[in-house]
Amino acid sequence: MCCESKRRFLLLYATQKGQAKAIAEEIQQQAGAHGLEADMHCISEMDKYNLETEKDPVVIVISTTGTGDPPDTARKFVKKIQDKTLPPDHFAHLQYGLLGLGDSEYMFFCNGGRTVDQRLQELGAQHFYDTGLADDCVGLELVVDPWIDGLWLALKEALQLQKKKEGMNNAVDAVSSSLPTALHAVHELNLSSEVQNLKLEDEGARGSDVLSQKLDDINLVASATDTEPSLVHSVPPVSQSALNIPALPPEYIEVHFQDTQGENPHLSSLISEGTTFEVPVTKAVQLTREDAIKTALLLELDIADTAFEYQPGDAFCVICPNNVSEVEELLCILGLSEKGDDFVCVKVKQGTKKKGASRPQHIPERSTLKFILIWCLEIRAIPKKAFLRALVECTSDAGEKRRLQELCSRQGASDYTRFIRDSNVCLLDLLHAFPSCKPSLSLLIEHLPKLQARSYSVSSSNLYQPGRLCFVFNVVEFPAGPSRPVSRKGVCTGWLAELVAPLLHPSKNTLDTKGESSSTEKISIFPRPNNAFHLPADPSVPFIMVGPGTGISPFIGFLQHRQKLREQHPDWEFGETWLFFGCRHQDRDYLFKQLRCFVENGTLTHLKVCFSRDSSTAEVAPPKYVQDILRLCAKEVARVLLKDRGYFYVCGDKKHMADDVSDAVVDILSMEMEADKLEAMKILAMLREAKRYLQDVWS
Repeated sequence: MCCESKRRFLLLYATQKGQAKAIAEEIQQQAGAHGLEADMHCISEMDKYNLETEKDPVVIVISTTGTGDPPDTARKFVKKIQDKTLPPDHFAHLQYGLLGLGDSEYMFFCNGGRTVDQRLQELGAQHFYDTGLADDCVGLELVVDPWIDGLWLALKEALQLQKKKEGMNNAVDAVSSSLPTALHAVHELNLSSEVQNLKLEDEGARGSDVLSQKLDDINLVASATDTEPSLVHSVPPVSQSALNIPALPPEYIEVHFQDTQGENPHLSSLISEGTTFEVPVTKAVQLTREDAIKTALLLELDIADTAFEYQPGDAFCVICPNNVSEVEELLCILGLSEKGDDFVCVKVKQGTKKKGASRPQHIPERSTLKFILIWCLEIRAIPKKAFLRALVECTSDAGEKRRLQELCSRQGASDYTRFIRDSNVCLLDLLHAFPSCKPSLSLLIEHLPKLQARSYSVSSSNLYQPGRLCFVFNVVEFPAGPSRPVSRKGVCTGWLAELVAPLLHPSKNTLDTKGESSSTEKISIFPRPNNAFHLPADPSVPFIMVGPGTGISPFIGFLQHRQKLREQHPDWEFGETWLFFGCRHQDRDYLFKQLRCFVENGTLTHLKVCFSRDSSTAEVAPPKYVQDILRLCAKEVARVLLKDRGYFYVCGDKKHMADDVSDAVVDILSMEMEADKLEAMKILAMLREAKRYLQDVWS
């Protein structure tokens, strides 16, 4: 089919970490096989498309970030369409389909996509295809794959309708001949039980390779004792199935080594979010005892000579490198140990079949090889199926090749989830598990995402400590396991812990430790303001803070700020303050024992603490978790929220705490209002909507 006969549709993506872009590229790649051409753009490139005049169908892939916000790349677009002066028929001419990405671990699931979807509907746009909402908590591909499969038929029908409107009744033979019919009606894919039971017909999988092999030729037959699957080993039915594997992504990057020398780019050139600041670390304190289960550190940064501004409750991002030893290990496997310090030039491969191919924005055109692997690529990223598919072609052993094919196939979806996604397997783990796999450097640049800066909550007040910024974090540990041969620390927390090791004090559990060592170590940061997680504008309004573990971090800033305001404005009226804190052991990981000082000076009205792993000889066992103490204070909590119209802040772990706290608040409201649970849930939803129940949580 000649390219002139392919029908166009507009494909927009809004991404924060690269997921939405990768999915949009997959749609663009598959479009050609269906006689279609995707005109793909980042949604921020508003000079390259115009929805006001767009006649062709529009496909939008959009992620969600923060507490339900659209990604940074979509902010200008969202602001534009939320203009209150736009008429209700502003987009009446527009046909679109939207795929939202999110994580149901967070309260505002897929809210970035939902926000855009709702506003387009309000402005008169029409769906030509039902909205898909994919959940990263259980695997985006469970919704993304069938949504894309069903997209082609919907696009065909939209284009046929468009031709009829234009008075052109000739059939779109080239398009319809290649379209599947198995997924004619794909309803809103919310990853409910309907999606879980969705039947994926092998013959309906277009844009993929169907692999059928004589398995006798591959040494993958399970022995009588080896009946459990693993990362490197499969069992029936997967091991005996013909496989539907993704189409091989086209190569589009080439790397040239250069003899010349020079300087690497400045780290600020890697960040598109705004101004970066290089600031010294002036203090480091270990807040936990050596025998605590987790190691918590407090770092203080000197921002006095910068224009960095923040409020208590804000977050900021740290630009961090990959672990140098892991990079050295990767270079060794790639056979490039001697070339790490050589300069390379990264360009688009001439004659590539990838449409609209360009050098990834996070990859400098010229730098040393080590600079790319240390500062630019997320080498710890969980490999996507498209990456696995590309790795198949770099693998010489037949058994290893087959297993990689299984892991990226439809038939091996559960194995992919179990042994790669849920096991947090990274590229190095794969290369150890499949030693005959020898990928090229260009392949890594094509498939590894951008190394993301890590976000942390501010744990200080610029009013209380001018020119200083503090933050608290646990040093993340990933233990060794069946799919991971060695234990690892978190990319950023492990690096920070190593960086400040010379600064760590013998004196712990204190925020205002005297006599700290001076430091010349610097880190690069940039602000990430929080639009809502701030103190009430009216200081007379009471508020409740719930922050177990390092979730207490922003509340230290809250209390410091409040203390300083009380000192500066003794005539002001200040509302009561409640803090609910919990940890495992009182003597090992009670992060800020000087919280009692805030109580003694009147800044903190009520301090409630609990210790989940300490034994007790009391007749009535003390509460173990923050949600238990909340229930003991039910009347006061209900009064603050309902009668006094106070605020409620939650910070910390989403899965193991924030949901339990939310359930406890619902129970409290139900009991104190003498209402059923549904009514209490509605009240809580209203509090969220009014920005009086606020969360800063992570998975």
